[in-house]
Amino acid sequence: MGKIGSNPTYHRCMKKLHEQKYIQYLPSYNPYKGSRVNMLIFDTSIKQAMNTYETSSKQALTPLINYNKQKININKLELPQNENDVLIYFKNKNWSAIEGKKFYNHYRSIGWKLRNEIKIIDWHATAENWMLKANEFERTPAAFQKRDNLKTSKYKNYDEPL
Repeated sequence: MGKIGSNPTYHRCMKKLHEQKYIQYLPSYNPYKGSRVNMLIFDTSIKQAMNTYETSSKQALTPLINYNKQKININKLELPQNENDVLIYFKNKNWSAIEGKKFYNHYRSIGWKLRNEIKIIDWHATAENWMLKANEFERTPAAFQKRDNLKTSKYKNYDEPL
């Protein structure tokens, strides 16, 4: 939360807090034993109280550098094992088996890759996009889909000016 991205920065900040007497910092340079930090209780009273009964013998861990970049998707969804997995998924989403077969055959034929040659990581998300696109095609009129945009009409009058 403090946007500290490296161990040296963490230790430098802790030393500054120690120098300014906000904390008592006893660094441990052993990676298997954590550093010791005693925090002062800030109060309006004159006497400073030390909280001595809340110590821990557990190892203090520092966060990974650039944590957001190093996230690994543990629940990474593999590609479907067979066509039956896809058909079950489409059935659970109230879609026809034919649409599931179209999806499976299409992506199997292109090696489970997207148009820009990126491998599919989450086939469920790709199937959801397939369903959305299928909904868009169902809403467009059939006459519009079959219309040939290059031909204007069968009966052309070449005597009329453009």
